[in-house]
Amino acid sequence: MSHPSPEPSPTPPEWPHCGHGTTPEDPVGCRGIHVPGHSACLAHLGDADRDAYLAGLTPGADIDHRGTSFTAPLLDALLGALRDPTTGHPRLGSVRFESATFHGHAVFESATFEGTARFESATFQGRAVFESATFEGLAWFESATFEGDAWFGSATVQGHARFDSATFEGTASFGSATFQGHARFDSAIFERDVWFRSAIFQGHARFGSAIFQRTAVFKSATFRGYAEFESATFQGVAVFELAIFQRTAEFKWAIFQDTTEFESATFERDARFEQAVFEQSVSLGPLVCAGRVKLSGAVFGGPVTLSFAALRLECRRTRWSSTAELRLRYATVDFAHAVFEYPLTIAAEPSPFLLPEGQPVAEQAVADAPDAPDAPDAPDATVRIASLRGVDAAHLVLADVDLSGCLFTGTVHLDQLRLEGLCSFDKVPLNTLRWHPVRFTQRRTLAEEHHWRASRPGAVRGWNVAVFDAGRVGPAQLAPVYRALRKAFEDGKDEPGAADFYYGEMEMRRHDRTGTSPAERGLLNGYWMLSGYGLRASRALGWLAAAMLITIMLLMGFGLSKDSPKQEATGTVPPGGGKVSFEIDKADLQNPTGDRFTGERFEKALNVTLNSVVFRSSGQDLTTVGTYIEMASRVTEPVLLGLAVLAVRNRVKR
Repeated sequence: MSHPSPEPSPTPPEWPHCGHGTTPEDPVGCRGIHVPGHSACLAHLGDADRDAYLAGLTPGADIDHRGTSFTAPLLDALLGALRDPTTGHPRLGSVRFESATFHGHAVFESATFEGTARFESATFQGRAVFESATFEGLAWFESATFEGDAWFGSATVQGHARFDSATFEGTASFGSATFQGHARFDSAIFERDVWFRSAIFQGHARFGSAIFQRTAVFKSATFRGYAEFESATFQGVAVFELAIFQRTAEFKWAIFQDTTEFESATFERDARFEQAVFEQSVSLGPLVCAGRVKLSGAVFGGPVTLSFAALRLECRRTRWSSTAELRLRYATVDFAHAVFEYPLTIAAEPSPFLLPEGQPVAEQAVADAPDAPDAPDAPDATVRIASLRGVDAAHLVLADVDLSGCLFTGTVHLDQLRLEGLCSFDKVPLNTLRWHPVRFTQRRTLAEEHHWRASRPGAVRGWNVAVFDAGRVGPAQLAPVYRALRKAFEDGKDEPGAADFYYGEMEMRRHDRTGTSPAERGLLNGYWMLSGYGLRASRALGWLAAAMLITIMLLMGFGLSKDSPKQEATGTVPPGGGKVSFEIDKADLQNPTGDRFTGERFEKALNVTLNSVVFRSSGQDLTTVGTYIEMASRVTEPVLLGLAVLAVRNRVKR
């Protein structure tokens, strides 16, 4: 769409200008620079003088036609005078067309600019054709206006190219163009489709604050230097399919108002989308990033599908306003303080991503990264969650991810977290030795517990202190986390899994000196020591066996009488004869003497002990001490047996 020409500026240019056609509304008149040796510009020069000037030009000559108005025939005549007879194409030295106006088609096809080519503030009212042109020096098109189509396909710019603040009102085509120096399009406006398909940017490519009002195609483009799209606005479809970014790619504060495509794009360094805004549905990927994909602070307004094979994904304070699915490979994910109100799934992809044609996405860039955790042909590219702090987990689903290093403290509604597939947690250290053997019962633990235990004085080796950003977290903060995860496992009908987190919760309560009273800590210490909080059957059975053995030894030593007492009858005959009554009683039990540890006494003691375990009386004759021993065993041993049964049940129930 053409825009009306702006009102002429009343300020004369800095160069000696023609001044032809002055009016009261335009006292400056023609702003074309004087042709050397004349007082008029090329457009208003007499025919004879113009012919003489053009005849004096040779291929490779420097020309200066700032502010000049060119018709198509006049430009053709100028370029014809500079045509190289060996190639048949124009060959120019340093050229200056600042503020020039090209009224017809400006055809510089296959032209060679051996020096600096300056087109700042030039206006191309027709088609601007620079296809296959070669700029051996700088190419400056700052503030230029292309009212027609601009064709730079297959052009080569060996120096820096500057299109800052340029306006492309028609289609802009830079397909297969090569920018060997820096290419700057800062604040450029593309009102129609723009094509950079298969373009090569060997230096920095800058599109800061550029506005793409229609489709922007960077398919198969190669960015060998930094690619900067900071604050760029993509009002139409943005296509970066098969693009290669060999250095860091910056999309910070960019706005994507329509569909965004990065299918099969490769980032050999970081891909930075901090504070970017995606207003519509987004399908990023499958793409490969050998560095970090940074989405911190980004806003997703529509449904999102992210498919990344990347070393790290940072989504701190990212806002998701619709459903989202993140399918990842190799990545370590930092999701701290992310905000979402709809279901969001983070899942590990077991196999390489497939293209629509069925071909797997090449992941060689990840394999060549110096800190890649796994080889790309490994059967399982592990996805690790680094942090969920500050997240409302009510709508979060994690599938087949590694949570061994995940920070959970501060997560809201953690009890509603859904874990699908194989989600692994960290383990306690294996058997270790410091001054004495230390054995830890294997269970699932949190990274923060590792950090807390490793930072305690006298901690045994094996606890992992190298936890990213763990902070000062202690038992008081960890107990609620374990409790919430326990409930999440219980709601998922995984009782054995919930048992590990119940154990962790009780451990934190036992070590908590701020929220747990001394009496409660003492009770928990006993509970832990006797049965591992009702979860360690071996510990309870061990204590039961020890208690039974002690009971047997005490009964053999002190509880069983010396001999079985015999019954005696005593009678009283009333005076004068008559009825006789008998009172039968046992003789007093005698404490054992001599050899107390005999087979017979062991059998009796074992009988008493076994009956005590099941809370029954054995019917044996015991001494006073033995009676108290039996009473004690009838209280303690059934409790220990019950704890063992409880521990077994907690491990096998579903």
